[in-house]
Amino acid sequence: MKRIISVLISNLFILSAVVAQSVEGVSVENLQMKRNGEYIAVNMDVDFSALDVSSNRAVLITPMLVNGTDSVDLSSVGFYGRRRYINYVRNGSSILGGTDGVSYRTSEMPDSLAYHTVLPYKKWMNGANLVIRRCEYGCCNKVVDKQFASLGAFKERIFTPLYVYVRPEHEISKTRSLSGSAYIDFVVNKTDIRPTYRRNQVELAKIQGTIDSVKNDKDMTITSISIKGFASPEGSYASNELLAKNRTESLKKYVQNLYHFEDSFIQTSYEPEDWAGLREFVEASQLANKESIIALIDGNREPDNKEWMIKSTYVEDYDYLLSNCYPSLRHSDYKVEYVIRSYKDVEEIKKVFAETPQKLSLEEFYILGQVYEPGSREINDVFETAVRMYPNDHVANLNAAISEMQNKDYTSAEPHLKKAGDSPEAIYARGIYAAFMKDYDKALEYLTKAQELGIAEATDAIEQVNDIK
Repeated sequence: MKRIISVLISNLFILSAVVAQSVEGVSVENLQMKRNGEYIAVNMDVDFSALDVSSNRAVLITPMLVNGTDSVDLSSVGFYGRRRYINYVRNGSSILGGTDGVSYRTSEMPDSLAYHTVLPYKKWMNGANLVIRRCEYGCCNKVVDKQFASLGAFKERIFTPLYVYVRPEHEISKTRSLSGSAYIDFVVNKTDIRPTYRRNQVELAKIQGTIDSVKNDKDMTITSISIKGFASPEGSYASNELLAKNRTESLKKYVQNLYHFEDSFIQTSYEPEDWAGLREFVEASQLANKESIIALIDGNREPDNKEWMIKSTYVEDYDYLLSNCYPSLRHSDYKVEYVIRSYKDVEEIKKVFAETPQKLSLEEFYILGQVYEPGSREINDVFETAVRMYPNDHVANLNAAISEMQNKDYTSAEPHLKKAGDSPEAIYARGIYAAFMKDYDKALEYLTKAQELGIAEATDAIEQVNDIK
């Protein structure tokens, strides 16, 4: 398998760059700023041991987030000299820090404080500076001194994994098939086909339409046709075997006469009695003796004895089956196998993709995807269409999941990752997904395994997850 690597910057977690500075009498250590969903938390240890507040003064310490013209004040910490505090109390004045802050008289001032606050996160906060403001107030709440110090920049943590697409294996021959079932009605005990009998015109048209859809397409070549005939269990097994065989041969000749195929071009087989179809019908039914009939079908009795036991033991159920199930057991299953030519030119692949994407191989989808920018709507559309055409293919599911993660569509990526197989690249992709889901332990488990299996890109992803964790 060949791979291609693509990079997309994706938000995962937020940390701060920590720079401890101070204003007069106040210093800060152990600053942390973290975002968790819609909120941001600020934590720091603030030292007030060197702060001197005179009796007639008040000092208000207020952290701020500032980014250009946008800013927000965080909870304040206020300190009040003896006379200033008494003045507030006597005059009924409000404390400077407001109701969200904390206030201390100088006689009760702590040497340090473990500061913690949480506020709603806004987009402008990415890249904002945490600033500490020191305001000193004198008489009549007049500001007599104001100082600022930058404590650190709040920067979004960027997770930049290398995305590893996998190039599908080259198909030497793009072999495909179309299948269907036709319910041809025959006159009782007859094996010749009468096109105008009952619904035969419609049923025969189904086979003809399937063949024509391939035969009339210049990009397709029919390689073989197969027909398998079935009869219902009604009557003797020997008679049903003869009917199934001869009626299948009649249908083969009918198709040969329409298209003048060589005799060996159409392969035939038959099954005298469709017991599997009968069991499926009974299993889905509400028959009173459903379980007992299934036990007879699954038993080791000869076919004629099975049918007689059901008919004689469960008369009402048998009559129901005879009318509602047995007609559908008399059918002819057909398959048209064909090859589709390969497409080499990208412009031609674009045209086929727009008109008949089912003609493209997984490799051709991949070639088209390389024309577009990683993470673009166009490349996502290519790999989404590919996985619709090949819903159970491991590589199709893996590439679709990678494209969806690049578009931050993690909801769609999850089911595709489950069907991506166990290749080293799939394990690596699951590690990236787990990291986006903030399941860092699971992410490291996958990424470490991918690294051991030779995915070089896992090394950088592991380092990033460890930094975040």
